[in-house]
Formats: sequence, structure tokens, C-alpha cells
Amino acid sequence: MIKTITSTLAAAIFAIGIGATAQASQPELPELGTAAASTLTIDKESQIGDFYMRMLRGQLPIVHDPVMTEYLSDIGNRLVAVADNVKTPFTFFWVNSREMNAFAFFGGHVGIHTAIIDAADNESELASVLGHEISHVTQRHLARAIEAQKRTAPATMVGVIGSIILAMASPEAGMAALQSTLALSQQSSINFTRSNEKEADRIGIKTMVAAGFDPNGVPSFFGKMAAKYRFASKPPQMLLTHPLPESRIADARARAALYPYRPIPESLLFHLAKARTSVRYSNLDKNHALYLFEKQKNSGDPVIIQAANYGIALTHLALDKPDEAQPIMETLLSNGPQNLFYLDTMTDVYMAQGKPEKAIAMLKNARKLRPDNSVIELNLANALHTKGDDDQARVILERQLVLDKNNVIAYDILSGVYKKLGMIANQHMVQAELIALSGGYEKAIEQLQYAYRQTGNDPLQKARIDARIKELRKSLQEAKSL
Repeated sequence: MIKTITSTLAAAIFAIGIGATAQASQPELPELGTAAASTLTIDKESQIGDFYMRMLRGQLPIVHDPVMTEYLSDIGNRLVAVADNVKTPFTFFWVNSREMNAFAFFGGHVGIHTAIIDAADNESELASVLGHEISHVTQRHLARAIEAQKRTAPATMVGVIGSIILAMASPEAGMAALQSTLALSQQSSINFTRSNEKEADRIGIKTMVAAGFDPNGVPSFFGKMAAKYRFASKPPQMLLTHPLPESRIADARARAALYPYRPIPESLLFHLAKARTSVRYSNLDKNHALYLFEKQKNSGDPVIIQAANYGIALTHLALDKPDEAQPIMETLLSNGPQNLFYLDTMTDVYMAQGKPEKAIAMLKNARKLRPDNSVIELNLANALHTKGDDDQARVILERQLVLDKNNVIAYDILSGVYKKLGMIANQHMVQAELIALSGGYEKAIEQLQYAYRQTGNDPLQKARIDARIKELRKSLQEAKSL
């Protein structure tokens, strides 16, 4: 299915998030992409975005961590709520990668590599990256890139499809392949890239201020990136896709200075997410992590101290020492009983100790104030499943999938629940949805055919399975026509 993406579309997707050298040679584009309207409708963009997201799930190490996802989505949605020209819902997700990068594509999909939060010192710096990528989407830079690519000689597009596939597995190799494939004017490509980047910077800063973030997070993060890699022979992917000439940093600094200064307090959630990333999504040695967190406790800042203690508890848990993590987490939870980071990790502690009933009691109490919160509900369902209360777990998970049909974790747990309940047809149906989320439509259809044979004499379920098979076949044909 991947091979059916048209070369023009593939090049445009590659250009914004994964390889800026694919930019076309038409720098003079309308402010809001009016020319692009003749190329793609918003509905078509959403359809393409959904297909591309499925492809990414199958090929990139997407972080399926409900706490981290909810935190990133909260920041992203704060920005989207005050952004102009929002024409589609947004989806924010983490990619577990030590390579510095961020990207956006059709349908409001924004991916952030975990290395970004490691590099950021505060929430405004993280928000600066999100604001920039959101602006790429609202300004329809991909659609505008396609419009420009249509003016490029078709011969230059040969091989682009192979390059984008390679880039998803190995960014550097993909860049090299694309550079050798596309015979575009280098200077024109740079001009087009800078035009998009400058526009995204300007609108991103404006959106950040409206959302209550510090606009200085933009030049601060830019400057940090430029200084760190100024003399590097191997710059990070983000600097290849988002070039940082001095003029761009100076312009961001000047724009941020136009807004009155207002102190922004340290965000506890940011530092908790940063600690969680260090322990769970980096190659940091666990004993060294303990040393660093202990050192952070000397900062004198209550927020940093709290996050350091959280990091220490997470590290003990990673070292299979839940009994050492427990008293730390109990203290943190007593100060923040509704904090999702704490609830999630305390659940992990109880589960590691073989005490799912304690996790269940805690989570049932928490859900009274936060009904239908995915972090609480998924943890509760998993604890119930572990304890053997699969009927209760099933009800929770089925409801979560009504609220979010793309919830990978809910499908995964529900598959185990159905298996324990002996609901084999349902288990195959869930497996089909999991596979379809990664773009494997043909294998998903096979799972549904297995489910059909396991259904017995239930005409309603057979009709549902048959209808879903038809939907997936249609999706497969639509993917081939993109």
C-alpha cells in the first residue's frame, strides 16, 4: 500500500517533517495556501493523514503511553484552541527516538521525538516546537508544497517513493536518497524552505502568547540547538528539516521581544514528563539516573525536587525494586491525589508487588472526580484484568474504544480480556482493528474472516463482521488510489 502513494504527495509529506531539501522551486506562495485549495480538499487531507498515520504506527516507535500522550495533547490543544485557521482536529504523539526531530502532516497529525523534551528546559520551549508544527498544518504548507511540486518536471520525481520509505526507517539514508533523486534548484529549495519556516515561526510565536506560554521559548530553544550543533559534522535531523540560520534566530528573538514580559511559573507536569522520558525512553544508565535525580533535589525549587523524587521512584521501579519506589510514590500521591503521573506509577508499583486490588481501590476512588479519563480507565481495566475481573475490564475497555477508536492500548488489553473470557470471535475482531491501525488492511480482513468462522449462530455479529470487512476493503482500495 505504501508504494501506491503518488510521488508528488510523497515528496510533499517528506518535505515538511522529514526532509526539507525536497522543497519545490516556487517561493512566492499565497499567505493561506489558496492555490493549494485546487489541489486538495480538507477532507482529502484528513483521509491522507489517517492513512499516513497508520503507516507510521507500523514503522516508527510510537510511544503508547497514556500519561505522556495526555500531557502532550493538553499542551497541543491549548495552542490549537487559540490558533487561527484551524480546519481539522489535531492528534499529537511521541516518537521514541534520541534523534532531535518534530514533524507535522495532513489531518492535524503532529509528531514529537522524545529527544525534544530532553533538550527543553521548560514547558514554553516544548510548546515552541508544538506551536511551530501546528502552524505548518494551519497554513497548509503540505498542500502548498504539492501545488509547487506539480510545477516541477515529472522526471525529477522518479524514486521519491523509495526515498520516503527509507527515510522513515533511517532518516539520514532517506535524506541521501532523496538528495540524489531530486534534481531541484538548490537555492530555490532553500528560499521555499525559509519561507515556510519563517511563516511558521511568526504564527507559532503569536499562538504561544495567546495560549499563555513565554514567547522567549522560541529563540531560547533555537539558540540552544544552534549552539549545541554549530560545529557538529553530523547535525540532528531537526536541523536538516528545520534549518536555523542566524537570521532566523535573530528574527524570533526580535518577535518575542515585542510582547511584554510576564513570569511563567515552572510546570510540574513538564518536569514529571521530562523525568519519565529520562527513565523510560532514553538510554540513560539507571544508576546514573539515580545520581542525577539526587543531585536535582539540591536545587531548592519545590517543583524540581518533586520531579526528582518522581524520577527516583520510576528508576527504582525500572530496577525491579517496587518496595523502594512505594514510600516515595505514596508521599507524592498524598500531595497530588489526582496527578495522573502519580496515579499511573503508583498503579505500576502495586502491580509489580502483586497487589492489583490496591491499585483497583485507588483508581476507583480517583475516577469519581475524573470519569472517563483514559489514563485512569486503562490502568483500572488492566488491574481488573490481572486480578481476574475480566467482565468489569471488558465494559471499561469497550467504552474507551467508543470514545477513542484509535486507542492501541485499549485494543491490546481487550484482546487478552476476550481470550480469558473465551470470546474468541471478539478477540479476532480486536486483533483486526489493531492490525488495521498500522495499515495492514489485508491481514486485518483475514482476522475478521477468522472471527466470522468463530461466531456460531449469531446473525447480528456476523452482519457486523461482514460490514467491517467491506469497510476495510474500501479503505484498502482508497489507500491504493492516494
